[in-house]
Amino acid sequence: MNVYHAPELAASAVSANAARPATALIHDLPDARVVLFRIEPGQQVAEHKSTSTVLLTVISGAGIVSGAEGDRDVRVGDIISYAPNEAHGMKAKDHAFVLAAVIAPRPG
Repeated sequence: MNVYHAPELAASAVSANAARPATALIHDLPDARVVLFRIEPGQQVAEHKSTSTVLLTVISGAGIVSGAEGDRDVRVGDIISYAPNEAHGMKAKDHAFVLAAVIAPRPG
């Protein structure tokens, strides 16, 4: 069993480019991948598709997620699900926006 504390992991997440969200790879096995995103104001994850199911859980902050039905405001405690091959993206509002993404099965 592994136990992770998302706020600590988000605080230590890094990005190779200051204009891009910071990420931390939490779990990466064939059954699923878990990635933590820390998206600062003005940053976004551009809309893209995955062949896997994608589940996002808002850990802290608030932001906007996009999907097949348009943009939605989300906040702490919200869980967002995307079907395989559904376009999705996310962006921060006024404060850091932290999400955990479960991608199953692991792509690639």
